Amino acid sequence: MAYSPPTVTRRECLTALASAAMLPTLRVAAAEGKPMRGAFMILSTPYTAGGEVDYDLLGLEVEFCDRCRVEGLVWPQNSSEQRYLSRDERLRGFEVLARAARGRAPALILGVQADDTAGMLEYARRAEALEPDGMIAIPPTTATSLDDFRSYYEALCGVTERPVFVQTSGGAPNVVPTVEFLVSLAREFPQCGYIKEEHAPVQQRMLALAEHRPNPITSIFGANFGRAWIYEMRLGTDGVMTGGVMYADIYAALWELDQQGRHDEVRDLFGKLLLMLNLDNLIPGVRLYVLRKRGVFKTLVSRRGEYSFTKAQVDEIEHRFAALEPHLRA
Repeated sequence: MAYSPPTVTRRECLTALASAAMLPTLRVAAAEGKPMRGAFMILSTPYTAGGEVDYDLLGLEVEFCDRCRVEGLVWPQNSSEQRYLSRDERLRGFEVLARAARGRAPALILGVQADDTAGMLEYARRAEALEPDGMIAIPPTTATSLDDFRSYYEALCGVTERPVFVQTSGGAPNVVPTVEFLVSLAREFPQCGYIKEEHAPVQQRMLALAEHRPNPITSIFGANFGRAWIYEMRLGTDGVMTGGVMYADIYAALWELDQQGRHDEVRDLFGKLLLMLNLDNLIPGVRLYVLRKRGVFKTLVSRRGEYSFTKAQVDEIEHRFAALEPHLRA
């Protein structure tokens, strides 16, 4: 049955906020007992000047994020240009990241999605052998029903007992992972109690999922580059999982401030971050510029296209980024 968003009154919203504030901090044991909450950065994929994946920099990206004190690392997802990566590039990237993340604080979540179950299982089996802290899978694009989605995640749970993040967007366009479906999936397969919520209406669905937390829903994450994160944190969600390595220390600081109840400081810092996020629609490739500026990348190479910047664009990027510089950690 399709999910219909509830009509939320002001009183109901305040009640939900109060309830969320009383929820205990959820810490779910993964391979090393790492929490599945906080700022989880989807790693960007670095390339050499010749367009090959730069695996050395991919490994160093883990060190950078660790210095930024984020809670989790995720690769490869759409922000990693995963659709442009070959099977062999993804599998080698798994190995590089598993080595780089070993002994470090952030949880490592490997993306094992594929168009169908057979393809997903190949990635999942290789990931499981590397012992990450969890996995994430976008739903299959070849599915024609929720039963196909269920079979896909059931097969994945047959490979791993680690946390499995279920992303609610990016699968077959005509199959909607309803809240009811997600709850029933997590009830049958507890690994799937981790939700990356991206399906509209996002915040209403988050509130509906929260009614089933902590059992069977364990964690509810937002995405969309964290553009709504300040609101979602106040709704009591468990974190953000998004492409934001270039601002990893800012996302980490926002989470820490929120957990300390310093909401005015969250608002002020988020406003500075939002100035940068808003540039995405004005200056294509700004994220690559910042990655190179911070020494995380060496090139502006992307498989999405070629990027260059005028003096006026550079001036605007630098002017806005200056507001974040006092908050940088790496």
